[in-house]
Amino acid sequence: MYTEILNHIATKPMQPSSTSDWIAHFLATDPPRHKSLVMTLCGDAIAPHGGAFWLGSTIELLGPLGVSDRLVRTSVFRLVQEGWLVASREGRRSRYALEPKALPRFERANRRIYSPPGLHWDGRWTFVLAPNGSIDGDLRALLRKELEWEGFTMLATGVMAHPAPSRDTLHEILARCGADGKVFVCDATELAGAGSRPLSELVGDGWDLSGVAASYRQFIDAFTPVLGLLGKQPDIGPQDAFAIRTLLIHAYRRVQLHDPMLPLELLPTPWPGSAAYALAKEIYLLTYRQAEQHIMAMLLREDETTPPANSDFHERFGGLARALL
Repeated sequence: MYTEILNHIATKPMQPSSTSDWIAHFLATDPPRHKSLVMTLCGDAIAPHGGAFWLGSTIELLGPLGVSDRLVRTSVFRLVQEGWLVASREGRRSRYALEPKALPRFERANRRIYSPPGLHWDGRWTFVLAPNGSIDGDLRALLRKELEWEGFTMLATGVMAHPAPSRDTLHEILARCGADGKVFVCDATELAGAGSRPLSELVGDGWDLSGVAASYRQFIDAFTPVLGLLGKQPDIGPQDAFAIRTLLIHAYRRVQLHDPMLPLELLPTPWPGSAAYALAKEIYLLTYRQAEQHIMAMLLREDETTPPANSDFHERFGGLARALL
């Protein structure tokens, strides 16, 4: 649907006059990576409907966004290899489901995306300590990767830190990585009267937030026009609503993956992440109902037992129905 418009605008900038124009312009200027887009679809659209899908449904959903059936198949195959999905067959058709062991990671991502920023700091830092020789190199690399994804930073060799991590998530990471009982985990506060630097200054040593802030501003610049178009064109079609919602969450998730999610007191002001969340919420509220119509229509084509969106879906962004009141 969008390819004709895309071909027309791919080589020159434009001011989109409709949501279809905006979608095509976005796909032309910032095309999403295919495997990552399939991941976004799994988390945003598939997980609320039972977490399983037939390959044909995914091809139908992503085709208008410029993802060919070959690229969908390749992306899904790689996600199976990486442990995100499990595959089964019924005759000549392929069915996929979210890998149970990957569900905590999807849930963590959803908490980051759909929950408002604004943690407050109690003055403590949490440290994960792995002295030399305490764990092998493979476990050290895996643990660092998982903790950095959760926002931790490496302050020194074997020292990872964050000022306000989720305790449940930290426990889940250590258990899943096989690091339970092998590393030290502790909280620290500033020792009054000892002449130390303020612990808040560790933020400057651990993170360069300029890149994250710039990415949030780019997200705001990219999606503010579509909010204006939705105000002028509130009754957009289900397919356009699905495309906007999917591209919105894909772009927002991509920025958040690099955001350490620090408490407000430790962030520069004004922090563009707060404005980006407010924009994402507003656009999502304006598109989710029509997008759900399209998602259900595509999923029901291949599986008439597909359930409607679950209760967790309706709690996104502080409660979808409540937010509209």
